Amino acid sequence: MKMRQLRALSGFILLTLVVLTTARPKAGPDQKCKSGPVDLVFLIDSSRSVRPHEFETMRKFMIDILNTLDIGLDTTRVGVVQYSSQVRSEFSLKTHSKLENLVKAINEIIPLAQGTMTGLAIRYLMNEAFTLQQGDRPKVPNVAVIVTDGRPQDRVAEVAAEAREKGIEIYAVGVARADMTSLRAMASPPFEDHVFLVERFDLIHQFGLQFQDKLCGVDLCLESEHGCEHLCESSPGSFHCLCLPGYTLNEDGKTCAAIDLCANGKHNCEQICISSPGSFTCDCNQGYNLNTDKKTCSPIDLCAEGKHDCKQVCVNMGPGIFTCDCNEGYRLNEDEKTCSAIDLCAEGKHDCKQVCVNMGPGIFTCDCNKGYRLNEDEKTCSAINLCAEGKHDCEQICISAPGVFTCDCNKGFKLNKDKKTCTNMDMCKTVEHGCEHQCVNTPGSYYCICPEGQLLQEDGKSCGTCRSANIDLVLLIDGSKSVRPQNFELVKKFVNQVVDSLDVSLHGTRVGLVQYSSRVRTEFPLNKYNTAEEIKAAVLKVEYMEKGTMTGLALKHMLENSFSEAEGARPASRNIPRVGLVFTDGRSQDDISEFAKKAKEAGITMYAVGVGKAVEDELREIASEPVDKHFYYTTDFSAISTIAENLKLNVCPAAESQGEIEVKDPCACENLVEFQHATINSLEQLTQKLASMTARLEQLENQLLSRK
Repeated sequence: MKMRQLRALSGFILLTLVVLTTARPKAGPDQKCKSGPVDLVFLIDSSRSVRPHEFETMRKFMIDILNTLDIGLDTTRVGVVQYSSQVRSEFSLKTHSKLENLVKAINEIIPLAQGTMTGLAIRYLMNEAFTLQQGDRPKVPNVAVIVTDGRPQDRVAEVAAEAREKGIEIYAVGVARADMTSLRAMASPPFEDHVFLVERFDLIHQFGLQFQDKLCGVDLCLESEHGCEHLCESSPGSFHCLCLPGYTLNEDGKTCAAIDLCANGKHNCEQICISSPGSFTCDCNQGYNLNTDKKTCSPIDLCAEGKHDCKQVCVNMGPGIFTCDCNEGYRLNEDEKTCSAIDLCAEGKHDCKQVCVNMGPGIFTCDCNKGYRLNEDEKTCSAINLCAEGKHDCEQICISAPGVFTCDCNKGFKLNKDKKTCTNMDMCKTVEHGCEHQCVNTPGSYYCICPEGQLLQEDGKSCGTCRSANIDLVLLIDGSKSVRPQNFELVKKFVNQVVDSLDVSLHGTRVGLVQYSSRVRTEFPLNKYNTAEEIKAAVLKVEYMEKGTMTGLALKHMLENSFSEAEGARPASRNIPRVGLVFTDGRSQDDISEFAKKAKEAGITMYAVGVGKAVEDELREIASEPVDKHFYYTTDFSAISTIAENLKLNVCPAAESQGEIEVKDPCACENLVEFQHATINSLEQLTQKLASMTARLEQLENQLLSRK
């Protein structure tokens, strides 16, 4: 039904093209051609090549066609789309239901005057204009009239074919410069009914007379004895016969004959073709199955159908034939069905130089004997030289064997019982002992002694009278993020080296510790501990703060809190020297000038120790005069122990030279107790040294006995 409606509509469109110029009587308002319901869309070219007066002719052309149509929501619906470089819908199929409204809307169209994107316009026609949302009706013919004056600037053939496949009947009307090839690519067949080309816009109406019969003429298929065996198709003033699918029209133009595609060789069956009128089906020879493509054949695969007795792998050898095989790493047994695992190591089918390890059927890996390492080729082995790789704990000489080692010592040294370390038999002559006065040898060790009247200091090397000095010492240590945990441990070791050089007691030297970063924290005040051992143990427990470097804030805390009597500083009236030591590794993030100055004005002797990125100007500003004796710097943390050694020489004399040395009453109870503690400590140190020497003597005796 829809095909006949489309054919009728093609007639009335062609008729109306010339309705104003035909020699026949013009259709008046009451002489509408009743062609049935149609959805008609005009696609008009408004590119810049269409001049204004030509566009007016095109506007009149559309209005003249509308005057011949029965306009209404239930009869003929009309939409107009204009295009150039872009596409614009002027009104859709559902916008107007009256002729006068359509005419008014067409007269108000303003040309776009740009390029000629006809393919883009046809796609819009297909995807937008003929949709339910735009007023398209199901089962009502879709007709498009394309009017253009030039060659499209984009591709039209593919999109036009897609539109025709969707049921849109396309009329292509070309004017002047229009390209006939493009018109034929757009229009529906037959081209003689759907393609028109005129030289000028004012001739666009000259095609009406030759198509007038197509609109309202007699349908000969309906009103005559056409004699067609299958189908009759009308054409203007005539008809022709068609056949059903699978049949072809005979030479008489009326009867039909079945098409035998198999006999004509017009099939793609691989083996057997079975014919029916205009179609065929494929089949296969015995022993084959038809594939899912219904064309090709595959042998019947007994393996795939599970019709075999292979234990691992079934191999299809042809229609109804199979043989058995095995998975990788297995070998087919004599029964030609079952499989056995292949042990390449046991069969000697490997290239390992030392050890072959069976990893499963047909798989092996190489390994090495103890003391050897597998090379990169994963086959050969190389002896492991623990000495060359540094994987030993020999103090002096390492002697290697594959995967093992033994230790030895240089000339003048003896290997100890641990078989690792060595004992120097004359250390005073062979090492930098550092004794200030005299070095005394012991087996595998040495000790220093001082001249009469001087005491050996806690470092065990230097001599002096520092241990008799009394001071209040506060150490400010930098715990900022730049110090890093491993270096902070060296800082704590530095602090303990300083503590070792002092005579720490309640009435002697008192030590307080403050750590700072972005904030300040008192680790312990001056009155917290009374012995060097307690202080050193507390220092080792100090936790690293990290974050920033607020040295100025730390100096303020030291001045206002650390040297207060509340935190153990002795009254200024007693003239006990107050010493502050600042240790830092970087530039302060706050101002140090104010409290560095106030600390020195308060009588505090200031020492400044810098490492790494510490700023020398800041260190000198902190240090007391003379600056050269109160300021120390080194490039890395590993050298701060040297600073600690030198610092002992300056801190102690500074303490002795400032203020008055407190004269103690030897008969006072507290002084007797202090003397007693000092004596006991000295005796304990001597006892420890004696025990060490005794152990060393026993070691030497055992070595002599072993030689015998």
